[in-house]
Amino acid sequence: MEDGNGSFNDKDTLFMLGGVALIVFGAGLILTNPIARRYMGQLGVGNLANLALPDLDRYLKLRAM
Repeated sequence: MEDGNGSFNDKDTLFMLGGVALIVFGAGLILTNPIARRYMGQLGVGNLANLALPDLDRYLKLRAM
């Protein structure tokens, strides 16, 4: 994955970004389905994001020190 200089190849970066794009696209396709959105609403996934924000903010403050 690394060449002799310790840097990544352009090909590896392209594969990584392509994989991230496919993950985001797949998640978008799943979340546009009304049945999947209803199940996500029942599980309370939105509430988990709101609960995690204070912890994330505290982590970022600690890292900035």
